[in-house]
Amino acid sequence: MTILDLQNEAIFINGNDLLAFEDGLQWDIKIMRKITGMMAGGLFNVRLEGTGMVAMTTHYDPMTLKVTPGNPVIVDPNATVAWSGSLTPEFRTDITLKTFFGRGSGESIQMEFAGDGFVVIQPYEEVLFQQG
Repeated sequence: MTILDLQNEAIFINGNDLLAFEDGLQWDIKIMRKITGMMAGGLFNVRLEGTGMVAMTTHYDPMTLKVTPGNPVIVDPNATVAWSGSLTPEFRTDITLKTFFGRGSGESIQMEFAGDGFVVIQPYEEVLFQQG
């Protein structure tokens, strides 16, 4: 578990990783609509803003990556836990015929963060299972 102390700041946290937050924080649930059609169920995130404590869970020790102007960070959506409220991810896709035959070179969907802020990732991919 990781505890953040927000000081008049905003952060987005993956809905699966948000554990608790103090009552004084403003919150809103967001869906990453651009990616909803590409991934089962889409990505739900909670935007928290204000001053107060936030608790989030991660699988293993999280790593914080600094995003600076001119130095974007590209991450796997399933390993992304949180990011600065000042950042808006863009989605990159690399879906080709090779992807469908299991011969792709890596992740087919990635999140790119540009600007000034941070991204928290974990060395684990959270995959949501749907019952058929």
